[in-house]
Amino acid sequence: MTDFDTFAPRIFAGNAYPILDGAATKTLIDPASLAEVGRIALCTDAQVETVIADANAAQKSWKRMDAKSRAKLLHKIADSIETTDFHDVAILMVREMGKPYPEATGELANCGAIFRYYAELARDEAGKIAGTTQTGSFQFSRYEPYGVSVHIMPFNFPILLMCWTLAASLAAGNACIVKPAEATSLCTLKFMEHFKILAPGMVSCVTGGAETAQALIRSKNTHAVAFTGSVAAGKMVNMACAEQMKPCVIEAGGSDPMIISEHAPLDVAVPGSVTAAFHLSGQICTSAERFFVDEKVHDAFVTRFAEAASKLRVGPGLEKSEIGPLVSEAARNKVIDLVGDAVANGAKAVIGGRVPPDYNTGWFYEPTILTGVTPDMRIMREEVFGPVASICKVSSFDEALRLANDSDFGLGASVFTSDMGEAMQAAEEYESGMVWVNNPLIDNDALPFGGWKLSGTGRELGRHGLDAFRQTKMVIIDAKPEVQEWWYPYPEDWFYDGSGRF
Repeated sequence: MTDFDTFAPRIFAGNAYPILDGAATKTLIDPASLAEVGRIALCTDAQVETVIADANAAQKSWKRMDAKSRAKLLHKIADSIETTDFHDVAILMVREMGKPYPEATGELANCGAIFRYYAELARDEAGKIAGTTQTGSFQFSRYEPYGVSVHIMPFNFPILLMCWTLAASLAAGNACIVKPAEATSLCTLKFMEHFKILAPGMVSCVTGGAETAQALIRSKNTHAVAFTGSVAAGKMVNMACAEQMKPCVIEAGGSDPMIISEHAPLDVAVPGSVTAAFHLSGQICTSAERFFVDEKVHDAFVTRFAEAASKLRVGPGLEKSEIGPLVSEAARNKVIDLVGDAVANGAKAVIGGRVPPDYNTGWFYEPTILTGVTPDMRIMREEVFGPVASICKVSSFDEALRLANDSDFGLGASVFTSDMGEAMQAAEEYESGMVWVNNPLIDNDALPFGGWKLSGTGRELGRHGLDAFRQTKMVIIDAKPEVQEWWYPYPEDWFYDGSGRF
């Protein structure tokens, strides 16, 4: 598709981009300029079911394909991603959700590798041969796909997070239907061109809001769900799946802690903390939001942290900026509300805490560092999802860990320290699905990504991420049929004879 009209309400189905004439639509707004970017269709239940039927038809051949042939096609998808100019998709992403251009291209550059990883991982293990429980019996388990998987995506990493679960599901033998976040539907649709390598119906993309997502989940003809988004939406997805006993992977965000130990190497901890707190304007599920800083280094850390953060450039994503706008007015209003509440209750804004005067059009907010924050403040109990670092002074490493774990969330957790004992203690005692020591926000295709508590269920990436999209089948084969002694009818001497003995 060389001419991508962003105002034509279209979906990706059957390896084509049909325009849904007459469909209800939603206009997308550039969060930096408030200009109209495009228009998306709000798919109806009937339109969704048509796409689901095509996916089920396509999956029948895909699941029968041998693992080597399937892997070859997934490698071709990776080739396509890695040899195609990212510019068009990156520009759409920037205009839709405000991400700085280097971060948009960086996201896209990381997508090909996940298809290569799962292409080979799915070939490595297809089941397990167990020690037999009966002579002459061949007993084993095998993995099989669910059928059609649904992928409900967030706006912050719309392409990369989609590829994480899409690659795993395809490798497991499923067909996939993507429902992108409304705010990033255009870049997702444009990226779908890479999946024309597969048979029509194997990967589809339908646009819309919560109603479209629910139609996909409620359908009896979809069989597994991957969701990334808010806790509230994640609970709804989980309940909808539970009603049908439908497996799901839920990544529901967090309020990640960062401990700055008295042994922290500040030359590393300061730039690392700036990145952990303010990358993508804090709109990352694993952003460091709650800082617990040892009193021995508190003042020095705050001074250097504020100095480094104040140098970050605020502006539209297509300009030279590190801090773009928040995705929407509602997102910024939430940040304003939480910061205002903290300040009203005694916190101090060392830097930021306001809309930048030079960018009062669009949904910008200055990088903000709060000190004097106490654990009971709302900003320490809720997910901020904005460029705010809230600092609480602590007297010991044990106190920092205790306060860090005092949260309903448990996605990721970080620490800066040069003390190996503290590093090991953090790895052992943090109540979270991921722990970073001296290097926050890193992930690994081969390691599980996901959270504890309200931060979600199930895992993406690694073997866990593959297993999320395949189910087991136990198989018992007796090549030589024989009557077994325990089959009916039972021998007479097996019955109770009244003697109290068996």
